[in-house]
Amino acid sequence: MNLSQFEALLTPNGQAALQAATALQPRPETFLSCLTKLQKTVDAEVAKAALGVALLRVKGELKFSRAAQMYFERAALEQSSAEVISTWRAQRFATQTHVADCGCGIGGDSLGLAQVVPQLTSIERDPLRLAMARENVRVYQAASCQTDFIQADFREVALPQAAALWLDPARRDANGKRIFSVEGYMPPLSVVHDLPQRNIGIKVSPAVKLDQLANYDCEVEFISHAGDLKEAVLWFGDLRQAGTQRVATLLPSGKQLRPAAIEIACTAPAAYLYEPDPAVMRAGAVTALAEQIGATKIDPEIALLTTSEPVETPFAKRFSVVADFPFGLKRTRAELRERNIGRITIKKRGSPIDVDSFAKAMKLKGPKQNSLIVMLTHVLGKPWVVLMRAEE
Repeated sequence: MNLSQFEALLTPNGQAALQAATALQPRPETFLSCLTKLQKTVDAEVAKAALGVALLRVKGELKFSRAAQMYFERAALEQSSAEVISTWRAQRFATQTHVADCGCGIGGDSLGLAQVVPQLTSIERDPLRLAMARENVRVYQAASCQTDFIQADFREVALPQAAALWLDPARRDANGKRIFSVEGYMPPLSVVHDLPQRNIGIKVSPAVKLDQLANYDCEVEFISHAGDLKEAVLWFGDLRQAGTQRVATLLPSGKQLRPAAIEIACTAPAAYLYEPDPAVMRAGAVTALAEQIGATKIDPEIALLTTSEPVETPFAKRFSVVADFPFGLKRTRAELRERNIGRITIKKRGSPIDVDSFAKAMKLKGPKQNSLIVMLTHVLGKPWVVLMRAEE
């Protein structure tokens, strides 16, 4: 879709075409047949654009509660943060009078900011994405927020006198390959040194190498949603809440955990095993979690915790231990057969074992409904197997 096609969609005729396209309930595999039907009453280019939006709105429902009213471009939608995340992040800016969203894309972050700040300036060099951002922000915007949209590369224009900035640099190259160095981002992370504002939030990869951040005076927030690690955010200036520490944030609850400089004992697995949320592990807060729930570690190098009694925590998945023993294929196969297990889920923490080869070697003969989780790991420095079941 180009800008003129998008603008055509905003006209009364374009909106009627969009309604007709939505009514066809298109799917990728039915796109051509739906296009043929729609073209009988709608201009070909408008029909194609309308069907494209209708398809992406369905995908957008996984990220946005009002996707049915929004406009998307495929790559920009894939790169956008989910609404629950952008809304959470926006709360950091709630005390700022004016925020500039630099490189706003289709407005995934602007829509969260527009609900909490009195003035927002969204800057994007791509004219189509900027036009979509304007419409998408309108869907969510609070009446009290004044919004301005500027088509430009924010590095090449005089930035507005905003109190704070939000940046979401590109982390893929022109061929779509991931960029792993923060200085390879577009723009590179070092751009913060050239910006007049000190209150800055920057989205980075959740897999960012922490040694690349050593020279940046920022807080690092790792965010997971429903147990999946989604992103990391660097907070500078007054937007920091934990100094230069790291913090794990779990959404949708908003619960947080910060690292603690304490020693945790290591013991063999007891009755329950805990697998910390990936945000907790990335934030280096496993020992803080252990202290919080009264757990020990099973190995100095492994992020697995254990307790004798069950403890409720939002920061980890809990498993009941069925058996544990030193690693060995024959021993593991015998233990599974003794329990008449017909299906296993294999997890690894610090083990080099190939999962597929291990699964084949088990030669399970029990009924499929009899299942266990097999954790291949280390206990007190030795290769180990833990048979367990997930706790609800």
